[in-house]
Amino acid sequence: MKIEAVIVCDGYADFLAETLPRNLPLFDRALVVTGFDDAATIRLCHDLSVQCVETDVHKQGFAKGRAIDLGLSFCRRDDWVLHLDADLYLPPMARHWIEIARPDPACIYGCDRADCIGWETWQEFIQGHPKWRTGHQYHNLVSHPAIDDYKLPLGHRLALADHGGYVPIGFFQLFHGSHNRRYPRVQSDGAEHTDVLFSLQWPTHNRRLLPEIIAVHLMSEDAGLGANWKGRTTRHFGPPARPASPADGEPQSPSGGKR
Repeated sequence: MKIEAVIVCDGYADFLAETLPRNLPLFDRALVVTGFDDAATIRLCHDLSVQCVETDVHKQGFAKGRAIDLGLSFCRRDDWVLHLDADLYLPPMARHWIEIARPDPACIYGCDRADCIGWETWQEFIQGHPKWRTGHQYHNLVSHPAIDDYKLPLGHRLALADHGGYVPIGFFQLFHGSHNRRYPRVQSDGAEHTDVLFSLQWPTHNRRLLPEIIAVHLMSEDAGLGANWKGRTTRHFGPPARPASPADGEPQSPSGGKR
């Protein structure tokens, strides 16, 4: 099988710099959709030789659905397509488990995610025991960051009683390109609901969970639900700024005083 990944990144280059280099080996092709003025994302894509689709769809408000739909129009759609959020890290075994699952082209697939809150937590996670980085151990155990030794809270699944239950939401949506389904474009500014409307184009029995994959959702802070639905509001994701040193300011005398 082949997998094309579509990632929307507008003001999220700090997250993408952590996730994209680690996720790229899982895909046969990837493209990133960003704004004309997002120089950091454009530069990152160029550095990683990833196709970057630049657009102004966000000029009247954050329109993630329109950006995703634009990205899909650049896909070859000759096999599987994965819509993935810029702040999502997939365990290295994710592709292996997708292939073992032999996904049905008639279905759309989602996965679970655990929240990794703060730069320090991310460093502890990514540099910690290999079972966390890989997401699996002993060839048969799915490492569960929410309940095992390392405590990353598990995110919610979405289940709509009026629509038959489980709905894969936008952070991870895997579907076959032959459907040629469009991403909703008419939602008011923001990211809310467009992903749900997209998944509801598949009937209940064709919306499925990949239980072998638990992704890691990077968060710079413990923000409330929907904090970034209308554009980035949370703080930068990265190491804390180092304290100012004498070299940063006026020259110092050997005793530490100003010269």
